[in-house]
Amino acid sequence: MSREGHYHNPPLIPFLRMGHIGYFTAEIGLWSELHTYSGGLGVLAGDHVKSAADAGIDLIGVTLLYREGYGRQHIDQDGNQSESFAALDPADHLIDTGLELMLPLDGTTIYSRIWKVEVVGITGHVVPVYFLDTHHPKNSEYHRVLGARLYGGDDEVRIRQEYLLGVGGLRLLNLLRIELDGLHLNEGHCTFALLELLDKGWTRKDLEKKILFTTHTPVPAGHDRFNWDSVKAVLGDMLPEDAKQLVIDAGDPENGKKCSMSHLAVGLVEKVNAVSNLNAIVASGMYGETHIHPITNGVHHITWTSPTMAELYNNQLPNWQSDPTQLAYSGKLSDEDLLAAREKNRSIFRELVKASTGVELHKEKLTVGFARRFATYKRANLVFSDIERLREIAGGEIQFVFSGKAHPKDEGGKQLIRDIYGSAKQIEGEIPVAFLENYDMDTGLAITSGVDIWLNNPIRPLEASGTSGMKAAMNGVPNCSILDGWWPEGCQHGVNGWAIGESEDDRDDERDANNIYQVLEQEVLPAWRQRGTVWANIMRSSIATSARFTGARMITDYLRFYQSFKD
Repeated sequence: MSREGHYHNPPLIPFLRMGHIGYFTAEIGLWSELHTYSGGLGVLAGDHVKSAADAGIDLIGVTLLYREGYGRQHIDQDGNQSESFAALDPADHLIDTGLELMLPLDGTTIYSRIWKVEVVGITGHVVPVYFLDTHHPKNSEYHRVLGARLYGGDDEVRIRQEYLLGVGGLRLLNLLRIELDGLHLNEGHCTFALLELLDKGWTRKDLEKKILFTTHTPVPAGHDRFNWDSVKAVLGDMLPEDAKQLVIDAGDPENGKKCSMSHLAVGLVEKVNAVSNLNAIVASGMYGETHIHPITNGVHHITWTSPTMAELYNNQLPNWQSDPTQLAYSGKLSDEDLLAAREKNRSIFRELVKASTGVELHKEKLTVGFARRFATYKRANLVFSDIERLREIAGGEIQFVFSGKAHPKDEGGKQLIRDIYGSAKQIEGEIPVAFLENYDMDTGLAITSGVDIWLNNPIRPLEASGTSGMKAAMNGVPNCSILDGWWPEGCQHGVNGWAIGESEDDRDDERDANNIYQVLEQEVLPAWRQRGTVWANIMRSSIATSARFTGARMITDYLRFYQSFKD
């Protein structure tokens, strides 16, 4: 069989004037039960697609189907995380296209079924998202389970998943006879698509003009690196002879020792963006002389506004769904109506926490929320650094709710969960602490709309964007955060939330913990004690700020690049 991958594939379609944009992503979060996402990267991809549908953009999403997902989280009474991997039936969620793809791999053929979702925008415009599924009866057992788990398996599994995504994704679009203007690659997992294009006759100048590559993470562990022999074994002649030099020239800190997927992508394209202003500055130090454009992430406002707040906006900001810039006019929201809506959300959330954890939250206490992937740089346990100091500040006035998953292989992240459980036991009866198990999109909406402030304390500048804070702001929940990710662009200290510290880039856990205690004691709690108009003003300002961090604004920024593909 030839490398066309499907026996009846036509040659790749040339660019036409009114084509589509292919959007490739290794994970995507469209709704909770479709567990093809792990955290911010995937949920952002879902928001990107939804926002493109709202804007009427001819985007085509391509991703992989993970029948076992990222794993369901289970936590015992001591905070030990375990995972289970119940398989979903894609027929319960997706449309079976009846198509299948064939690719050469490991000296044989791998077969992929093709499923899709049709994402319908607010005006009725449809953006399809296609899922490649290796659970096929003609596949060997190894190939059948290749796509079972998101970020599962070793490098040999991951490289084959990325081959299916990049090479298989392009051949799928060709099979569908999609007319392309260009491609948008969401992180380095998609890089092999570039090599497929070169193999089918595109020039490197085509790649420079027609491809946008988005880099998200400045954390080295977030970038896949594969042995060159493994890459060669999977790709064969598709691997350019100068691939290693491309990686080196793109600024790889390991000088091409392995194939860094992100650096290979940057070495082949011209248009590269990061996902906040600060992230762009950090990424500029990672990729040699490449100019990194800042496009700060945004969240899909319709998805991430709670029903209670949506009802308030419908009544008083009636065009907010079609025009989320209307959120900037949150000054129209009266104290009485805003406080009533927020109290309703707080009450719903207290009931959820009690039913889920047995922990009883108190109406009069300030609820601090912290929920995200439990990666070590996010320092989920930092607020418990000095238990005695916390007792002095928070006793009788503050309560905490945490949620988040550690990667099944991340022992450091799992230890953070154990640390939180241990700290909770030390202050039991004094400061309520709840941990919501199995963090997903539904939990994310509940917690970002149900707490009183949103805490974020990563090691600056390792937080690429921090979209959960945008969701909180949209629901009238002020951020209390280290000035990392999006928050340096959004923060008006004491007006719409609070900054922790002074933009320090060096890691100092003691200093940062003291800064958390200081801002809670001297600024957050005094405002909370006054409640009423004082707190309503902060919430209104938070909502107004969120108008600048919506998916609608984000997709407008990306549209400039998409339109440039036609030049």
